[in-house]
Amino acid sequence: MNRTKYLFSVLVGTLTYVLFSLTAGQNSFRVLKNLEEQKQLLSVQVEEIQNINSELSLEYSALLNDKDVIAAYARKLDYVNDGEKLVKVTGLKPAENSLYNTGKLLRHTDCDYISEKYCKIVGLFFGLMTFVIMFLYDINRGNISFGKKESLHVAGIPVYEVKQI
Repeated sequence: MNRTKYLFSVLVGTLTYVLFSLTAGQNSFRVLKNLEEQKQLLSVQVEEIQNINSELSLEYSALLNDKDVIAAYARKLDYVNDGEKLVKVTGLKPAENSLYNTGKLLRHTDCDYISEKYCKIVGLFFGLMTFVIMFLYDINRGNISFGKKESLHVAGIPVYEVKQI
């Protein structure tokens, strides 16, 4: 078996590992797409929270400085100004306290992927299977034999292979 077949087995194993890693591994395109979708959702949520923050900052500064806004909030809390008369009406629902919108809760979702260990095992398996198939093919074709070498006979005279020094 020549070196090309060994290299081909290594190539098949490496190619299988790379394909598995790119399609289903930890750094695959599918996982990258999922993470980009999560990033997009987070950026929209961050923008929404920044808008809420700016609204609350405006409201806070108005409560500190604007007397009309302070009076409106005081009336909302059932306070009265000097000279105002309070009339209590029964049978109506109490005023609801308005809660501020703080945005919606987003949780990180883990991506499904095959670990690098299994990608490497699959690549090694395919490389070894390619090697075994080529090895068995060479044995079947007679390129590799494990028995005794038969001696050559030329017209009844045995020919021996002796290494030259």
